[in-house]
Amino acid sequence: MSSENIGGSTRRSAAWYDGDDRNTYLHRAWMRRGLPDHAFDGRPNIAIANTASDLTPCNSHLDEIAQSVKNGVYEAGGIPFNLPVVSLGETTVRTTAMLWRNMAAMAMEELFRANPIDGLVLLGGCDKTIPALLMAAASVGIPAIVVPGGPMLNGTFRGKPLGCGTDVWKLSEEVRAGQLDADYFVSSESSMIRSRGHCNTMGTASTMACVAEALGMSLPGIAGIPASDSRLLEFAHATGRRSVRLVEEGCAPADIMTPAAFHNAIVALAAIGGSTNAVVHLLAIAGRLGVGLELDDFDRIGADVPLLVNLQPAGRFLMEDLFRAGGFLAVMKEVRHLLDPDAVTVAGRPFVDELDAPEVWDRDVIRGADDPLQAAAGIAVLRGNLAPTGAIIKPAAASPELLQHRGPAVVFDSVEDMRARIDDPDLDVDENSVLVLRGCGPRGYPGMPEVANMPLPQRVLDRGVRDMVRVCDGRMSGTAYGTVVLHVTPEAAAGGTLALVQDGDLIDLDVAARTLTLLVSDEELAARVPSPRLAAAYATASRGWQQLYIDHVQQADSGADLDFLVGGTGQDVMRESH
Repeated sequence: MSSENIGGSTRRSAAWYDGDDRNTYLHRAWMRRGLPDHAFDGRPNIAIANTASDLTPCNSHLDEIAQSVKNGVYEAGGIPFNLPVVSLGETTVRTTAMLWRNMAAMAMEELFRANPIDGLVLLGGCDKTIPALLMAAASVGIPAIVVPGGPMLNGTFRGKPLGCGTDVWKLSEEVRAGQLDADYFVSSESSMIRSRGHCNTMGTASTMACVAEALGMSLPGIAGIPASDSRLLEFAHATGRRSVRLVEEGCAPADIMTPAAFHNAIVALAAIGGSTNAVVHLLAIAGRLGVGLELDDFDRIGADVPLLVNLQPAGRFLMEDLFRAGGFLAVMKEVRHLLDPDAVTVAGRPFVDELDAPEVWDRDVIRGADDPLQAAAGIAVLRGNLAPTGAIIKPAAASPELLQHRGPAVVFDSVEDMRARIDDPDLDVDENSVLVLRGCGPRGYPGMPEVANMPLPQRVLDRGVRDMVRVCDGRMSGTAYGTVVLHVTPEAAAGGTLALVQDGDLIDLDVAARTLTLLVSDEELAARVPSPRLAAAYATASRGWQQLYIDHVQQADSGADLDFLVGGTGQDVMRESH
């Protein structure tokens, strides 16, 4: 059904409600449930795509935010509808939430297309929810705007701030090293998670909130408002109002998420020291829009961008501090000269025009471009015979002395293999070794879990070492840190060279040269075959989503979307079921 003209304006929902035949009668009658007649007179029908769920703890407060959005929609003359959609909790879902990002996006897309809605407000928070919502909205093309759920408040324990995620990794390693009492570690749990909201470090959730704003898909100034701050409800109300205007203006996601917008998102990713997960998410979103974003663009655009935000895991502070210090827009003002001025936002203005007013109130948290934490800290894209189609590393989270390193490989064929042997006293490993974990890519695991920042071997920890070079075809949490080469493509399960690495092989990492090289001759590699142990570790499936995923998932350098979901289908539904 294509939209029809009602009252001088075109509304998609009119195809469901306008007319006096049996089908329109059914649509209106069953939707009334207290709705007044004017709900069907051509006013914009706005769906609030709500990822609230008690099993997604970072999003459990979104129903309250949805109510503020509803109020704004009503005030602007629209008709709001709460639309619960698939919700993925990063800390609760097994085996990995990434396995279901594409499923969530596909389900959302179909719901958006199938229902009588003219516009969308996208409520997300936890890592995969905002990417899935944006992928779906991009594919359907209905006017859309994002409300991020916001980070939790700073937690403290025994007088020290705790960064959720980042301090979990740090404290757990100290326990393993015998430097921290296990009871202390466990007792910090309730102090770390102090309030509603997602991770308060610059992890993936915080990163994607900032990236959504940099893409122009949320009202300027909303990214990073703490979940418990009443100003988030104020912004949610304003977003509801703006969603109605977006429908009236006919502003589709493709009008906002242009190549210029992706350029600005990559600049933002580098300046905030954002999560490496944003790379696969931005590639997937761009693929839905037909924007020709490539892995090398992250290096080309972002490599020389200075790191300005002093937040964990790359720095000291937390998201509440960033908001107090001036917020995301104050950061972007510092790199305004690097932004594409052609990008516009859902507010109807160029993104760069939003940067006149913001000020920095704490230079310890937000550094100036002339005094950065790191001068060039964007995502680096590595290539070589070990990653022919690319791998990435986050220099901002790495140890500088390891960014150029050569060492012998210590190989693990699966997460289970790594966990079983990492602390084996007979493991032939020292601080010069390169830990290699494979079988963790999109296809081999499946779902590309956040395991690339594998724990250090016990015998190395005991010597006081806290970082080593690690190489993996999986991902790592945005809250994690370390000299970790990840997203290696092709993955081992797709025939990548990673499958052929053997214990003792020398691996050379040179981030400045952008190379990752296995120092084994082409002739020797051609004679090798993957170990049977590796093949046995690959996940298999005989039914359902997992089988569909394994058969159709792309590699990380393309965003790990499903091949048949690339591009958009549009918003029209041509058949009536009654």
